[in-house]
Amino acid sequence: MTPLPDITALRRHLATGGLIAYPTESCYGLGCDPMNTRAVATLLRLKGRPKSKGLILIGSAPEQFTPYLAEAAAAWPQYWPGPTTLLLPAGRRCPRWLTGRHTKLAVRVTAHPEAARLCRALGMALVSTSANRYGQRTLQTAAQCRAAFAQSVWVLAGRIGDRRRPSTIVDPTSGRLLRA
Repeated sequence: MTPLPDITALRRHLATGGLIAYPTESCYGLGCDPMNTRAVATLLRLKGRPKSKGLILIGSAPEQFTPYLAEAAAAWPQYWPGPTTLLLPAGRRCPRWLTGRHTKLAVRVTAHPEAARLCRALGMALVSTSANRYGQRTLQTAAQCRAAFAQSVWVLAGRIGDRRRPSTIVDPTSGRLLRA
């Protein structure tokens, strides 16, 4: 497993609105502190992603989503950890920049060991969207991320998982499958 970077420096980077790229189950993810409006705006601008679509949060445990949700994420243990993203009702204090035009927030307890270890070390959930420009191919390596984003993103070394497709997205309350 790849050693974690200096966590104190990484926390400082995230707190000041910095972006990171890190390995996940199927590709490199692009992330930031979900509560930092400037960081999320920078991420959306860098990707060219519409604000209205909303974002996914990953964490190492369901409790990391508590500040964002109207109900306990731990109610869905059959899905996690794993490559399944759940759409759960956003809490009143969940920022609009995370949900976009939706009333639900997309959350996933990641099964990727390095992404989970990162969230555990930081003690927080992270925004997790594919590391790429909107509509383009996802990036698979740290080198690809460095080439695409240059100095605007702190790229963490590591290996992506074996999954070939992005996470499955499910609304567990309705049973609706949004992405297989």
